[in-house]
Amino acid sequence: MQQVNITELRNHLPHYMNQVQKGVEFLVTSRGKGIARLVPDVSNAEEAYNRLMQLRGTMIKGDIVEQIEVEWNADADNL
Repeated sequence: MQQVNITELRNHLPHYMNQVQKGVEFLVTSRGKGIARLVPDVSNAEEAYNRLMQLRGTMIKGDIVEQIEVEWNADADNL
């Protein structure tokens, strides 16, 4: 994430807004300390999709409808 001083941001706001629209994130600083973040707006559906894609391949799936008498070792089956 790039940093920008609040005075610089104020003086060149259109430039930074164009960068944010292109996907660049900025940490706005004042006297060297972060005070805000500028991030592109993302729709709820797109954000949920991105989260699911990050989780892809990290979960173990098994048959949860199988008869109860059958011993279920989900971890052993998929490791």
